[in-house]
Amino acid sequence: MFERLEPVVPDPILGLMAAYRADPDPRKVDLGIGVYRDEHGETPVLASVRHAEAELLARQTTKSYVGPAGAAEFNQLLEQLVLGAAHPALTARRVRSLQTPGGCGALRLGAELIRAAAPDSVVHVSTPTWANHTPLLSGSGLKLERYPYYDPAGGGVQFAAMMAALERLPPRAVLLLHASCHNPTGADLSQEEWRELLALVKRRQLLPLIDMAYQGLGEGLEADAFGLRLFCAELPEVLCTVSCSKNFGIYRERTGALQLISESPAAADAAFSQLVRLARTMWSMPPDHGAAIVQAILGEAPLRRQWLGEVDGMRERIQRLRREVVQQLRSACPQRDFGFIGRQQGMFSFLGITTGEVRALREHHHVYMTDDSRMNIAGLHSGNLEYFARAVAQVLAG
Repeated sequence: MFERLEPVVPDPILGLMAAYRADPDPRKVDLGIGVYRDEHGETPVLASVRHAEAELLARQTTKSYVGPAGAAEFNQLLEQLVLGAAHPALTARRVRSLQTPGGCGALRLGAELIRAAAPDSVVHVSTPTWANHTPLLSGSGLKLERYPYYDPAGGGVQFAAMMAALERLPPRAVLLLHASCHNPTGADLSQEEWRELLALVKRRQLLPLIDMAYQGLGEGLEADAFGLRLFCAELPEVLCTVSCSKNFGIYRERTGALQLISESPAAADAAFSQLVRLARTMWSMPPDHGAAIVQAILGEAPLRRQWLGEVDGMRERIQRLRREVVQQLRSACPQRDFGFIGRQQGMFSFLGITTGEVRALREHHHVYMTDDSRMNIAGLHSGNLEYFARAVAQVLAG
């Protein structure tokens, strides 16, 4: 049976990781994999996570299943973090949440729910979008189409072109949006643009699928949730996928949730029953360890204060790095304007160089980023920033 299977082309990011690890050069710079790194180039375990985990291990008496929807308190606390404790959708009891194996699990579960409700649905994703959105969503059987988003000339959003394309969508089309810190571009919608987009979504009767992977790492926990909260307050139906990997730093624990906003409590209950059934067919029960850590942090005031300070620290470091990257590149290659990097949000930006130049950076200077020039800003630090800028300048000079 299996001898007929053809080899699959390796994931380019995973291949980049392997190449970086095999590179013996001490100057090598990893700007590829999308994890936060500190000044020492490490992805740290947050102090709040260490404390919560120690307390969890001390008091835990069983490793039995929690349930297919995950821990109810985890789901409730994460709803309050994402939506805000007094959000009208919560007070109207229109929200249902199910814990998932990371944001990836939430995306796939959301896709499966859409397919169960309307098998011919098309999901419209931004150009570009996170590479894994395509296999996660299309793997359910849904079709994907693209709408304009990123403006490579200015490093911002092609909002007029985006709106013109969305105006042509049929009712009930699914619209995938990044809540904040757009991956891979770092170009986010303004609050006014979110409001204009809401009016279009209402008018065209679209279903938003909003991916929240970086809450707190852009402008702050509240600001990063602005568009998501606005849509969930004003629309009858929204799907929100949430990842705890980045803002809690628990990548390998695979912790996330799918949050469903329905028109009424009864409709929410019916859809939730379908979500439980679908989750049962895929992973049966979600992993609990990461969710229990998040629950402890969000539910215990001292841990929550500590975590909030750590999120602030990560965000402020990324913002500072963006300013420093612009300064170093301006000094090393003044003929090129990289100012857009300072205006973007979150961990990612397109450097805006060609695939050949990206490969030259890798081959001659041991600087690793994906072929489309997406770079993880958090992979830079005081020890490699100047080297990175000089390497870019040399490659651009030919």
